[in-house]
Amino acid sequence: MSPAKTASNTEDYLRMYRQMVRIRTFEDNANQLYLSAKMPGLTHMYSGEEAVAVGICEALKITDKITSTHRGHGHCVAKGAAFKEMFCELLGKEEGYCRGKGGSMHIADQSNGNLGANAIVGGSMGIATGSAFTAKLLGKDDVTVCFFGDGATAQGLMYEVMNMAALWKLPVIYACENNGYSEYTRTDEIAAGSITARAEAFGIEAHQVDGQDVLAVNELTEQLVARARKGEGPFFMELMTYRYHGHHVGDINREYYRSKEEEKDWKENRDPIIKFRGWLVEQGIATEDEIEALNEAVRKDAEAAVTYALEARYPDESEVDMHVFTDVKHALA
Repeated sequence: MSPAKTASNTEDYLRMYRQMVRIRTFEDNANQLYLSAKMPGLTHMYSGEEAVAVGICEALKITDKITSTHRGHGHCVAKGAAFKEMFCELLGKEEGYCRGKGGSMHIADQSNGNLGANAIVGGSMGIATGSAFTAKLLGKDDVTVCFFGDGATAQGLMYEVMNMAALWKLPVIYACENNGYSEYTRTDEIAAGSITARAEAFGIEAHQVDGQDVLAVNELTEQLVARARKGEGPFFMELMTYRYHGHHVGDINREYYRSKEEEKDWKENRDPIIKFRGWLVEQGIATEDEIEALNEAVRKDAEAAVTYALEARYPDESEVDMHVFTDVKHALA
């Protein structure tokens, strides 16, 4: 792990660990809801990439904004979302963040600065850049982080917005979560050359960091966020990480595009939660018993939220056109 920062304290580290465990626990429960046919539609697991979302979001204020992806549960939780509203959204219930109408791939949490997930690969890049442009126009010091996967680097929108951001020096950080695969194809088979070089072509400062090291991710993000607030942006980060599950929950047999040995190596030797847990114990920040108690508390919190969401109400049919049109009477009113 990266060395400790003197400005941080025990509470900071334990909060980061807890947030990573919350993401992993949420995903484990979401996967079980899918496998038991209780959740409509597909979902895309974030397990294995927790250090990216937590390391970045811990460096942000509530008023700072993020945009997410189809693999967005981790970003949402890391930015402050609650289990109950998250599970309600996955199950299509009215107490969900989008009243059950967004589902897994379209969760938004405006109260915590999450402008929303997006099912279109790279689809939120324009939203994130627009958010940063708004902050600059209004004279605010808010920073926007745009999460996207390595596959999105093949989208033309990325180059349009980076050009604009560089010209206008916008307070935006483009965070590329390189998990090694673009759906079912290795990244090195779909991405020619260096990914960071693509940002550098626009004069954007770019960094590559170990996405399994939450402290390294957090340290770099804090530096870039502070500079972006001062008008030195935009910036680009390539975070080297790995997804434990398939492209989506239905992608069970993955041996035709990646080996079980590879998956086992990442899970056993490069897991971000295991690595950080070991560091916390080694540094005397927490004991194994304290960590186990924290894990159990998160597990119970998730279990209670799932039970609540399963019994919660669905939105009324009169809401079918709510938030679709303005100043138009509901068709079913």
